Amino acid sequence: MDIRELLKIKYPIIQGGMANIATHQLASAVSNAGGLGLIGCGGWDVERVREEIRKTKELTDKPFGVNIMLMSPYAEAISDLVIEEGVKIVTTGAGSPGVYMKKWKEAGIIVIPVVPSVAFAIRLERSGADALVVEGTEAGGHIGETTTMTLVPQVVDAVNIPVIAAGGIADHRGLDAAFVLGAKGVQIGTVLLASHECPIHNNYKEKVINAKDTETVVTGRQSGAPVRVLKNKMAREYLNLTKYGNASLEELEKLTLGSLRKAVFDGDVDNGSFMAGQSAGLVKEIRSVKEILEDIFENSLVAKGVIG
Repeated sequence: MDIRELLKIKYPIIQGGMANIATHQLASAVSNAGGLGLIGCGGWDVERVREEIRKTKELTDKPFGVNIMLMSPYAEAISDLVIEEGVKIVTTGAGSPGVYMKKWKEAGIIVIPVVPSVAFAIRLERSGADALVVEGTEAGGHIGETTTMTLVPQVVDAVNIPVIAAGGIADHRGLDAAFVLGAKGVQIGTVLLASHECPIHNNYKEKVINAKDTETVVTGRQSGAPVRVLKNKMAREYLNLTKYGNASLEELEKLTLGSLRKAVFDGDVDNGSFMAGQSAGLVKEIRSVKEILEDIFENSLVAKGVIG
């Protein structure tokens, strides 16, 4: 099935549910530009999510969704909230949405989990997922270890529902590559950090557009929660602490406590956690969301009917 038909959007492009970043401003901008905007709940409580949903409705009459981080203590309450607020599309991460699937399907919600492996993809198709976001290790933020290039075609071969490729995609070439691998759409995040509508500190945007190909590192592997971020003082200190495996979890948690907020809101270039994918090296300027989506799709071979 064509993702554009399933989601009723112009472009086969969805926005990542980036915690503390994917607010109503960004979600509505992506939806108005022809993609699928997402509100990233992260660790927000129910009332904050309700507020974001209602503000998004005020700013767009186009389809949008909510991304629920299933490890959140508010996940169960938010799973009911999306039904109450009439949200039609939900994406999920950091766990299995199986326990919520029945009530979401009864409410007519399209459910699209994010998956890092073939086995998890098969399991979620069986539980009723409508499509899957298959995310490779090139992505920013919390990641798995398998690359987009190798993971996407394996999942495509294993399931019968549409696959949306994520990780390392920032221009029309990435879109074309994803479709050649068998995907029906793409999820983007890093390139949207460098948009006028993205509600992050300008220092964050500048770090993205100034990034080189070797600018990202992965922290958190020792704790079982790998995170891809842009290099800075905090990331280097973290990696030094874990180099010989002598650092305690308490030391590491103290170093990273509140680091994403320091990046997003304070623009603290030394102590912030600037989550971004390896595609940051492809992002060279700050543009409008509309310009970004048009560039990715309209210049693609998919748009020209050569692929897809």
